[in-house]
Order: sequence, then structure tokens, then C-alpha cells
Amino acid sequence: MNRVGYGAMQLAGPKVWGFPDDPEAARRVLRLAVELGVTFFDTANAYGPRTVNQLIGQALGPIPEGVIVGNKVGAERGPDKSWLVDGRPETVRRQVHEALTDMGTEASELTYLRLVGDTPGAHQDVPLEESLGALVQLRDQGLIRRIGLSGASPQMLARAQRMTPIAAVQNRFNLLDRSGVQVLADCETQGILFIPYFPLAAGRLSDHQELTGPAERLGATPAQIALAWLLRRSPSMVVIPGTSSTDHLRSNIAASEVAEQLTDTEVARLTGLVDESQAVLGQPTPPAHGHR
Repeated sequence: MNRVGYGAMQLAGPKVWGFPDDPEAARRVLRLAVELGVTFFDTANAYGPRTVNQLIGQALGPIPEGVIVGNKVGAERGPDKSWLVDGRPETVRRQVHEALTDMGTEASELTYLRLVGDTPGAHQDVPLEESLGALVQLRDQGLIRRIGLSGASPQMLARAQRMTPIAAVQNRFNLLDRSGVQVLADCETQGILFIPYFPLAAGRLSDHQELTGPAERLGATPAQIALAWLLRRSPSMVVIPGTSSTDHLRSNIAASEVAEQLTDTEVARLTGLVDESQAVLGQPTPPAHGHR
């Protein structure tokens, strides 16, 4: 698998709602990603809602062999465009069938269950076992091949694994926010893919001073250095930067080459920006040494 994937959320319209102004441009980005060797795509029923999955189906259907689309279920959108967690089994089942229809495929290679283990103050009304049980049933019916978790705490991951193998976990993790470090460690020891969301800290890394030195030395962008650091931080990591720009897509994919050129000293310096021993799940980690 190419460890630089593609996060499709930005292909939706403003506020991740509806279709974009130029759907064909969005489809071109998806097709180019495959042409450039991307084999892992991240999406969700809640993106649009459903419109991003429909764009994926239109652009890539039938999904090429060797390409994995990870789709999140268990989250809905309110009429005010708010984001709602809904892990009721009937919602999970409906969303899996909707995603299969929207992407024009008979089975999902990877379906994540959206949880709130990394969300401060959030409460999950439906027990994990009930939500996950719906996905296990669908897997046993052949509609899902792999099950993942999104927003899992270490305890949630352990509970889930008592029911089914977990192929991937998607939690928040980036150069400035290491709150998912314990889940990352669990994934490393158990052979589970770890897919950090907000890998570029929602754009807050663009002018971070610690990225400029390696970027200038390698003729790279700060964003490429941040992605390259994630790839070097752990062999379990698969990054999913999102963009609606073909130029940014090419730049993001090139981060894998940049990762090979980072020195161990540069990697260690970037890792040391945050004291990972003080990381708390669900809370952005304050930078060490007063860095901003």
C-alpha cells in the first residue's frame, strides 16, 4: 500500500455540504490520485452528506483492484449542517448500504465505526458493542471486508477487539497534537494501521518555524515536511491529506520521497516539539519548550 493516501472530505461543497461548484474538477482529482499511485482513500457518509461518496463512485467506479476506500459510518449531519454521532445499529446498517450504492460496489473494503473517544466532553449514547455488532453482521454477510474505528480510545479499541479484528484506527494526530499517541502505540504492537486525521493540523503548520529548515534544505514545502515526519514517526502510519487541487495533490504524494531524505536528527527534533509522555486523549497537546 502507498502510505500517502487521500482524504476526500474537501471535495464536498462549502462546510462539507452538498456538491462542489465544479463536480467534474473533483472527479479529475480522484482519477489523478489513482494515476499517481494512491491506493488508500478516506471518506464518510457524512461528507455531503453522501455527495463525496457519489463523486468517488462516479470517478473511480468500479473501484480499481488494489484500491481501498475507507468509509466512516455512525455519524450524521443535522439540518443546520452540524455533525452528529449516531451509532444506532439501524443507522450503521443503513449507511453501509447507502455507501455501497453511492460508490457502486458490492462490498466495502474497509468500513470505520465513528466513535467519540478522542472528543472532549462527548458522550456516546449507544454502546460500542451494539454499533460494532451491526458491522460484524454485515461483514459476515460479505458486505464489508475489514472493520476499523475512528475516534477510538485505547479502552474502546480493546473492547472492539474482543468482538472482531480491527484493521485500522483513525484518530487525531499531527506534529502539534499527539493526543492519539497511546492508540498509535497499541496499533504498532498489534499490527493495525493508524490513519491520523487532521495530519496538517487544519492548516496551522504552514509557517511553523521548525519546518522551515528541513524544507529549505530539501527544496520542499512545510506541509511536505509535516507529512514526511508522520511517515517517519511510525511504520504503522498511513497519511490522508485532503485537497481539491491537483497541484497540492501532487505535492502531498511527493511527501513519501521527502520522508526518505529527512535526517534522523531532523526527525528527532520534530518529534521533540511535543512531550508525548504528557499527551492526553481528546486534548490537543501543548508544544514543548514554549514552541508555537
